[in-house]
Amino acid sequence: MGYNKNSQLKILMLGYIVRGPLGGMVWHHFQYVLGLRQMGHRVHYVEDSGDDEYCCYNPENGTSGQDPSHGLTFIQSIFDAFDISEQWAYYDKHHDQWHGKLSSNRSELFQDYDILINLSCSNTIRTWWSYIPVKVVVDTDPVFTQIRNLTDPARRALTEKHNVFLTFGENYGIKQASIPEDGFPWWPTRQPIVLSAWPETAAIPEAKFTTVMQWESYPSREYRGLTYGQKSESFIAYLNLPAMISAEFEIAMGSENAPRDIIRKHGWTLSNPLTVAADAWKYQKYIQGSRGEFSVSKHGYVVTKSGWFSERSAAYLASGRPVIVQDTGFSTHIQAGLGLMAFSNIEEAVDAINMVNSDYREHCRAAREIANDHFNSSSILGDMLDYAMRTRSN
Repeated sequence: MGYNKNSQLKILMLGYIVRGPLGGMVWHHFQYVLGLRQMGHRVHYVEDSGDDEYCCYNPENGTSGQDPSHGLTFIQSIFDAFDISEQWAYYDKHHDQWHGKLSSNRSELFQDYDILINLSCSNTIRTWWSYIPVKVVVDTDPVFTQIRNLTDPARRALTEKHNVFLTFGENYGIKQASIPEDGFPWWPTRQPIVLSAWPETAAIPEAKFTTVMQWESYPSREYRGLTYGQKSESFIAYLNLPAMISAEFEIAMGSENAPRDIIRKHGWTLSNPLTVAADAWKYQKYIQGSRGEFSVSKHGYVVTKSGWFSERSAAYLASGRPVIVQDTGFSTHIQAGLGLMAFSNIEEAVDAINMVNSDYREHCRAAREIANDHFNSSSILGDMLDYAMRTRSN
């Protein structure tokens, strides 16, 4: 029997906010909580430190360690802002200690969940969640997730603790794509956007095209003689773009090894992502203050034609900001050409920017429509729940 949209589920949402307290990460994960609650479900957000000694990042001093204090203050401010302050908990494995107001209500925290959703496979599945009948893992990093499952026994063992498998790699398993197959039955999904939390804002024609990116999130992966690279490998082909077109570009760029001086010499403006994405509201204002987004995609997403689409780009669209991004094969599912432009080389990128500039306000209008048609949280999460409940019951 499939999921009845009129029934209320008790949902355990596992994410990565305390350990990664930055604006983009918050919206990426929190919109699942907010969207599911808007649909009428009981949702608890829980995060686990895991066993890694350097589990918690503190952007204020750039350090990582076991101390979750910065992240705990950060997450409380988010849940307070949406008046759900008692709906989260954090388990610190290193000190065997629970945090968050939800943790004081153990009967609520440990009983009667219908479904568990582990976003990005970012949390350990502890034994106290073993009774939950439906355990969903959402792969937000396709290609690299599958390679991890094929080469890292510990990561595969964690994936195997789930029984429903969703992926942002919307082209997984189709002939035109070449995502390595790891034996799990991945089903396509994409980022849910809570449109009420991302209002359309007035266009700013004089603003810059922007994006927020990591030069390298982690090292490139090799599998069966092929290399799957990061954005650093994709970006080089577009280094000369500012000299080819009358437009301004700004990148809030992370990674210590990014060649910032070279990038600036080619006409790009660089800003600090720890400033523009210090919290959820600054990140949102940065996107809303942009002309639109221009961005490359991870090399691994592109060469496999994975169909991946960025949660950040979806937020630009929701804000009424045109998005010009390197095609990963997403144009198979989301029509590009107005509001959303896909490119595969620098000439196509120039043409796409010119098209946006020639009718900017129409592209802004279309961007919001795309967000509503393709990323609306009620549709994305409704489909996810229907698939998860139906798959597990079969």
